[in-house]
Amino acid sequence: MAGRHHQTMPIAEARALPLMRGPAGMLIIMAAAQPLAFSVWVALLNNFVVERAGFTGVEIGWLQTVREIPGFLAVGVIFLLLLVREQRFALICLAMLGLAVSVTAMFPSFQGLLITTLIGSIGFHYYETANQSLQLQWLTREEAPIVLGRLIAVAAASSFAAYGLILLLWSLLDMGYGVIYAVSGLLTAAAALFCRLYYPTFKTPVQQRQSIVLRRRYWLYYLLEFMSGARRQIFVVFAAFMMVERFGFSVPMVTGLMMVTFAMNVVIAPIIGRMVANLGERTALLIEYFGLLFVFLAYGWVYLFGWGAVIGALLYLVDHALFALSLSLKTYFQKIADPADMAPSMAVAFSINHIAAVFLPAALGYLWIVNPSAVFYLGAGLAACSILLSALIPRHPAPGHETILTRRGVSIAE
Repeated sequence: MAGRHHQTMPIAEARALPLMRGPAGMLIIMAAAQPLAFSVWVALLNNFVVERAGFTGVEIGWLQTVREIPGFLAVGVIFLLLLVREQRFALICLAMLGLAVSVTAMFPSFQGLLITTLIGSIGFHYYETANQSLQLQWLTREEAPIVLGRLIAVAAASSFAAYGLILLLWSLLDMGYGVIYAVSGLLTAAAALFCRLYYPTFKTPVQQRQSIVLRRRYWLYYLLEFMSGARRQIFVVFAAFMMVERFGFSVPMVTGLMMVTFAMNVVIAPIIGRMVANLGERTALLIEYFGLLFVFLAYGWVYLFGWGAVIGALLYLVDHALFALSLSLKTYFQKIADPADMAPSMAVAFSINHIAAVFLPAALGYLWIVNPSAVFYLGAGLAACSILLSALIPRHPAPGHETILTRRGVSIAE
């Protein structure tokens, strides 16, 4: 549709468009595009750094710490949005992620990987900040859990396809890291360009605040975000590293394991979205955190009892399946927040989520060398704290009723 991207269209009007021409369609394409670069980067990372750069737990810890610095600085998105519209900003960052991943294999050294990882991470974290804000602005409260579940399924399907591409290029065509990184990264950048050219600018009825927003009544959400960020670091950095370091998983084995996790999420995520809509955020988060408590304890027992690769792989699958439940945290915030707070609050929440991520991977890299089980027991402790916090969420959260400690109808003053 010529000139379509020059239009500005109210979101209410845009919802009447056919699915793939409206805001939901753009969210779907972006959900499919991001994993093409990021999931491939994650799938190959541990093998690439061990084989080509000679990494140990110390280097991988530092690399992951550098990767998380832009997440900690996500609050800077608020000020960048003074210069560029949020929708366009998300696409610029998505393209940045893709381009950085595409050149990763060209710099197989500690310093080179730090630089490409930092650039890609800026794209990834700033894109995710803007994307999550757009989701909460473009989706109604009623449809958000269901649509977010479907978007997770789309991302999982995209990751599955990306990993299939790895197996095809690596195992059948004997291509190396360079080709795989280049193909996956450029596909993501191309998808960002398509969205920029095809879709109009969707305008929401509520103008977003363009300043840092920290509200006392959001305190429980902030704490849950902090705990979530700390837990996810342990899983993302060390669970996958364990599969390579302890069990000697090759690239095809790691890729195959991750393909199973994404195939599961294609089926599970939409079901979880409907479950959150029906049961509420508190129940969904309690299920997630009790599950994670068991998984982290069992990760530690892999070393304590000498369990084999099959048990480790099963725990990895369960851990990944539980991740879809985290959409409850977004919908909880959507229900309690001022609509004008979505963009600045997503930036603040992303920074809070990454406070632990800045120091935890590097610090735990040293602990890993001494006692890998202790790293996972720390994760279990974080899951236990999250259980206690999520129990404070009301069955029907709303402004003025953010926690069970506040009564409906009380003042929501700062």
